[in-house]
Amino acid sequence: MNTDTKATVMDIIAAIAPDADLNELAGDQDLREALDIDSMDHLNIIIAIHDRFGIEIPERDYGKLVTVDQLLTYIESKRAN
Repeated sequence: MNTDTKATVMDIIAAIAPDADLNELAGDQDLREALDIDSMDHLNIIIAIHDRFGIEIPERDYGKLVTVDQLLTYIESKRAN
């Protein structure tokens, strides 16, 4: 796992949920529940990942991207293609 990728994802999350304690966030926790964010904030995370990494994320994949681990795996798989 690329540490730069994780740092970027965490920066994105911190920008959207600035009051969240990301040090307490486990990689397998549901972001919406753990950070108390709504679906719009979750969508903003996905859009920011699209913008920062330049990868297409079809709407059908949004439901698969609910944890940090899922986001990182998805990003790495798309960048490998």
